[in-house]
Amino acid sequence: MKIDDITRQSLLYDFYGALLTQRQSQVMKLYHEENLSLAEIAEELKISRQGVYDALKKAENSLKAYEKKLGLIERFGSTRDVIEEIDARIQGLIVKMEAAASEETGKTAFASELKDIRRVLDKLEE
Repeated sequence: MKIDDITRQSLLYDFYGALLTQRQSQVMKLYHEENLSLAEIAEELKISRQGVYDALKKAENSLKAYEKKLGLIERFGSTRDVIEEIDARIQGLIVKMEAAASEETGKTAFASELKDIRRVLDKLEE
């Protein structure tokens, strides 16, 4: 499993873990958070290694299905991108306002930039 896959599984578990069965959640936590091997989990839960593997794969498939239906992680990523853009624009406004303290052109640029930020915020409603 690549790092990106591990990160994705962790995100899926963070968003949808509460929707898993108790056993699936327990196996996911032990495998991904505690970094236990399948054999170690099997020993701890008193089930076979194959049982752990099956529970893990079923949990991972369920998490993927929830994301496909609900799209929360995708929406989270889009929201994060918009917030980062807004943050950069606000920082730009601060610099412009400091440079153009009382100039009329500074006020016009400020108003224009605020309108642009409003358009960026509107992306969140899409």
